[in-house]
Amino acid sequence: MTTSDDGPADGSDTPVVYDLDADCTLSDVSEENRYHAEVNGVVDYGVFVDISDSVSGLVHESNLSGKFDVGDELVVELVEIRENGDLSFDTADLDEYETVPVAHDYEVSDTGALAERVGESVHVEGEVVQIKQTGGPTIFHVSDETGVVPCAAFEEAGVRAHPDIDIGDLVHITGVVEEREESLQVEVNSLDRLEGDDAADVRQRLDEALEQRAEPHDVEPLVEWPALEQMFPDLREIAKQLRRTVLESRPIRVRHHADGDGMCASIPVELALRKFIEQTHQDPDAKRHLFKRLPSKAPFYEMEDVTRDLNFALEDQARHGQKLPLLLMLDNGSTAEDVPAYENLAHYDIPILVVDHHHPDPEAVEPYVDGHVNPYLYDEDYRITTGMMCVELARMIAPEITDDLRHVPAVAGISDRSKADAMTDYVDLAKSEGYEESFLNDVGEALDYEAFWLKYDAGRNLINDVLNVGCDDESRHRELVSFLADRAREDVDEQLDAAMPHVEHERLASEAHLYRVDVENHAYRFTYPPPGKTTGEIHDRKVEETGEPVITIGYGPDFAVLRSDGVRLDIPEMVSELNDEIVGGGVSGGGHLVVGSIKFVQGMREQVLDALVEKMADAELDEDLQSTTVGHESDD
Repeated sequence: MTTSDDGPADGSDTPVVYDLDADCTLSDVSEENRYHAEVNGVVDYGVFVDISDSVSGLVHESNLSGKFDVGDELVVELVEIRENGDLSFDTADLDEYETVPVAHDYEVSDTGALAERVGESVHVEGEVVQIKQTGGPTIFHVSDETGVVPCAAFEEAGVRAHPDIDIGDLVHITGVVEEREESLQVEVNSLDRLEGDDAADVRQRLDEALEQRAEPHDVEPLVEWPALEQMFPDLREIAKQLRRTVLESRPIRVRHHADGDGMCASIPVELALRKFIEQTHQDPDAKRHLFKRLPSKAPFYEMEDVTRDLNFALEDQARHGQKLPLLLMLDNGSTAEDVPAYENLAHYDIPILVVDHHHPDPEAVEPYVDGHVNPYLYDEDYRITTGMMCVELARMIAPEITDDLRHVPAVAGISDRSKADAMTDYVDLAKSEGYEESFLNDVGEALDYEAFWLKYDAGRNLINDVLNVGCDDESRHRELVSFLADRAREDVDEQLDAAMPHVEHERLASEAHLYRVDVENHAYRFTYPPPGKTTGEIHDRKVEETGEPVITIGYGPDFAVLRSDGVRLDIPEMVSELNDEIVGGGVSGGGHLVVGSIKFVQGMREQVLDALVEKMADAELDEDLQSTTVGHESDD
């Protein structure tokens, strides 16, 4: 504002006194103009006055008539703006005057461009996506079209500033850009909630920009495979929802099966989302607060897992002012066994996305999930592993990580014993990156071995080194994998030396071989390999030994692990039938068509196993049908 005449715009002789909006800056004032002011300090040589939140100066005692206290209001005239920015005022005694309001004419700064404005006063408009109370200021995380920036407002130590502002409010902030621990932060001078048309305009602008920024990247598949490529539109939709979740500063919690394929699925997605968070959030702690990867021992979402997740989510909401998270299920989440956990989450605002390749129960699951990609939904099967799908998903989120991931689909397929024709192309792709097939097998063994010992720990840095994703030491990766794979094989050999003499054999009417072993009493407990892996290794050896259709059952007091080669089993269907037929059996479980695990009431074990064998004996032989995920589908 540059007006300096004493009269109003209509030409009358009534003096004008300007009333500045709180967010007005030095650019809005001019010498010789009069302003409404408030005393903010009294000293021996005069009084300091504010004419806006960021514009103040001194009225020297020589220009004062009377005594003033802090909070008193008066009219002042701006006498001088000095070179150093200090302002000198005089009092203006007026009997009559006209008050003219002055709005600050400002340019809204993009949060993504604040690095160029350090030390400057800026205006930011956006949505409050997190409010965190510290021992000092209140930190408001504000999201606009370009990113998210923390804004620090101070009332007094540990006291909530602007208590009327909530998450989801649209605000206008004036403040100074400062660097704090190698990140940017806005020191708030004023913070106001936007209302009415102003809020509607900002909301529309943010929504349009958010929709555009959430769009995933177009990527060419790593190998040509129509069976997988038909899933790309739905994988893109998952990628878009994940990118939008990051832009909205909603935390993402990944639950994945704790096996080789589950880690080949989750690690690339983790790398991609952390990259995207880093690109869009000024707060260096955002990656820690907005993303967490958590393994699940079972190939479904157990009540123990959901209880922990929900408890931590509610604590983070209360402690850190975060939104409730989005749950991303990888290599689990597609079956009826997941439904009780989903029903628990349904009481809260927690969206659920699923990428899985276990045989699904879509009618049971679909009411609870916001996105679901599974090869069975496209008339495909488990040979398309979750790791293969999630490498492409990760590239849609952050394509710059592609070079880190070219070997991962081959590891996922080998870990899950995929017999897909595309495995040849994936292995060749890995070879072009320096990975021989034998070493890919070692990586899969090492992942499985570490997953067992990590138990409920994600082991992010260790697993990254094993899989060589985000790893900065190639030699350490190879030495570590070789050591862990050798240890895994030694432990497997020791386990099978103990268990193999106790394997029982019979020939079914279909001419398939049936092998049974009590892994509770005839194998080492609480060590590697666990029952699922032990059963799978026995099965592999019997398939190689006979060259004929083989079924293997490893059982304990209340569980059985099932493997099949060359027999057309439908384990999910068999589990459903057993539950209906055996009253009081408590049969549950599932898996793929030819690999799975079941649970039952301990006292009904003999009835359940006998009925199971009868159903297996009736199954048709199919020498082209190969098992998958041998030794990796259950740690029960």
